[in-house]
Amino acid sequence: MSSFIRKLSRLTGVALLSALAWSSGAQAQYPNKPITMIIAYAPGGGTDLVARLIAPYIEKYLGNNARIVVSNKAGAGGGIGFAELAKAAPDGYTIGFLNTPNLISIPIERQSTFHWKDYDLIGNLIDDPGAFTVNTSSEFKTLKDLVVYAKANPGKVTVGSTGVGSDDHLAMLFFEKAAGVKLTHVPYKGSGETRAAVVSGQLVVGAINVGEALAYIKGGSPMRMIGQMSLKRTVLAPDTPTFAEQGYNMESASLRGLAAPKGLPPEIRDRLVKAVAQAAADPEYIKKAGELFAPIRYLAPPAYAKELADTEKMLQQLWKDMPWKE
Repeated sequence: MSSFIRKLSRLTGVALLSALAWSSGAQAQYPNKPITMIIAYAPGGGTDLVARLIAPYIEKYLGNNARIVVSNKAGAGGGIGFAELAKAAPDGYTIGFLNTPNLISIPIERQSTFHWKDYDLIGNLIDDPGAFTVNTSSEFKTLKDLVVYAKANPGKVTVGSTGVGSDDHLAMLFFEKAAGVKLTHVPYKGSGETRAAVVSGQLVVGAINVGEALAYIKGGSPMRMIGQMSLKRTVLAPDTPTFAEQGYNMESASLRGLAAPKGLPPEIRDRLVKAVAQAAADPEYIKKAGELFAPIRYLAPPAYAKELADTEKMLQQLWKDMPWKE
């Protein structure tokens, strides 16, 4: 081997070791700048409230004076925010919430730039059943009241949701089929907008998840739930009958979990997963989540992935049987 080649080999080795040392050092110092947390819905909704609640606890367990900045990227039923997260650099400085079924229903119904497998899953945090909510001045006290009116006035019952293909929208379609009625879908950018429309009288029904609805009601919004879509009455709303109890055999819920763009450095991914698991188990966070009526359900990445895969199979079949695109 010539002296030139030996010298080149040594230089190459030194450069490689330096790069590895720099990479390891950068990861050890993580995070050394603010982390953006993308929310695919408007401010004031359930995901936004939970994101702002848990962010300080994730900062706490990440250490290194971590700082998380919440960024709302609403629109297209969550599609804008999901796409933004998927295309971000996989360096640990962009994370975000994923919401089912929108995350899965959008790629099924139309061409999109994201799929649930395009993310490194960090952990699921919330499992929130759907519900039908009306203004307290509404004549509808039960789902039967609503059905009687809807059958006599096809299309006059407006139902607000967080977008086409959202859990709220799909639940509305299931209810139409189960009850034999025709409702009119009105999509919004987030549940906060749906709440405002119910309160102002612009909407007859708000399809709003239980946790969100209870938070709005506690906050003074003149609303009441006439049915929840859980299999059994949740501990959050023990006095609200389920749809099944009222004769409509259906259930619907929304998972809300954290993820990052695919390809995170393993050390950074592990640190995020550990910090989120610790935050989700923090007694203070759990107490405050209860005060927000957030139905907590932590799932580690493997269990979270299984839930998403099962949901995808179910929605693919639903799309074949009853396409929901408007």
